[in-house]
Amino acid sequence: MAAVEEPTVIVNKNKKYRKEKPWDTDDIDHWKMEEFKPGDMKSHLLEESSFATLFPKYREKYLQQVWPNVVSALKEYGIHALLDLIEGSMTVKTTRKTWDPYVIIKARDIIKLLARSVPFEQAKRVLQDEMTCDIIKIGNVTRNKERFVKRRQRLVGPNGNTLKALELLTECYIKVQGSTVAALGPYKGIKQVRNIVMDTMNNIHPIYNIKILMTKKELMKDPTLKEESWDRFLPKFKKKNVQTKKPKKTTVKKKYTPFPPPQQPSKVDLQLESGEYFMKEHEKKQRKQEEKAQAHETKVNEKAEKIKQVYVAPKEEVVVRNDGGEDSSNAVDIENLKRKLKKKNLPVMEVKKVEGVPVVVEEQPVKKKRKRKTEEEDAADDGEVPPLRKEKKKKKKSEPDAVISEVVPDETPKKKKKKKSTAVSEETVSEPVEKKKKKKKKVPPTE
Repeated sequence: MAAVEEPTVIVNKNKKYRKEKPWDTDDIDHWKMEEFKPGDMKSHLLEESSFATLFPKYREKYLQQVWPNVVSALKEYGIHALLDLIEGSMTVKTTRKTWDPYVIIKARDIIKLLARSVPFEQAKRVLQDEMTCDIIKIGNVTRNKERFVKRRQRLVGPNGNTLKALELLTECYIKVQGSTVAALGPYKGIKQVRNIVMDTMNNIHPIYNIKILMTKKELMKDPTLKEESWDRFLPKFKKKNVQTKKPKKTTVKKKYTPFPPPQQPSKVDLQLESGEYFMKEHEKKQRKQEEKAQAHETKVNEKAEKIKQVYVAPKEEVVVRNDGGEDSSNAVDIENLKRKLKKKNLPVMEVKKVEGVPVVVEEQPVKKKRKRKTEEEDAADDGEVPPLRKEKKKKKKSEPDAVISEVVPDETPKKKKKKKSTAVSEETVSEPVEKKKKKKKKVPPTE
């Protein structure tokens, strides 16, 4: 009997040389990172590795305070740290005591984070095996500075709420400083943070990515959806690019003419017309200076006219009477004023009208004064002879004063002098009237 041919199994080219691994079971977590211990590296490092980073001047004071803690944290892994304040740099180096070959990369990340304003309490978490960091550059995404500031602020959110939501969902520490975003956390979270930051700077609002992360976090709790696609659950956002309508430019169509437009004169033609073409260089300069001086004079004159307009008096308003005539505000009807004063029993002053001077008359109420008895009346009442009174000579007005008073009367009210009360004593009354004071005769000087 013929031998039965076995069916040939087609093997994939990539899996041709693979062998079965009985020790590899489903219980093993391939993504788990085993802890590296001091005894795992058998020999010391053959060469020294070092990294240096510059830091801004405003971080100098903080780094001086924190640097002893940085040195003590790196000393445990056998790394030497150096702070140079003159150059403004931080340096980390390996030593013969270094027992972890990858820790120098972690130390480099620490000094990078410290330079980007991350506090040391957060930066030292990078030394853990499951933690990493990423410094995302956002300065070159947009050229417009105002747009860059708006989008960066959108990432932070009002009172930092958007940044807090991202930190909770990605389990990362995020620091926005200047033109960089420093993120520190697990590898998966760092990847999400980078995508969200770049989307935000490319004009996609972070709230959309936050909603997607929230739905994914809820779906992870359900074990039945572990092997299914989550696309049907995730929110889909349509782009709404609303363009503002610009006003259409209305162009007036010209009438069609078969003839071409007339040729415009060139610069040489214009110079020939004005005569500038035949002028020498010094003459051209002189002409330009004269034109400048003339333009300057016109500007000065315009400014002077504007200043003069401020001091021009405004036009006076004309009051229209009921009878149709024009009544100016300055004119005063003197006769009508006199009638009013007579009705009120007030003294009327004769005022002579002067051209160009408005007449104003002030009403002065007359005070009723109590009549006072004179010495003669008092003596007559008592039946005695009144004493003689000296008559005061009246002063004559000077000629120029008299002329001025006739032309323009003095409008200021004159203060009336109070009469001095002459107190009559008993002795003066008893003396006879005939007695007169004896005048002293002047005696000539004897030789």
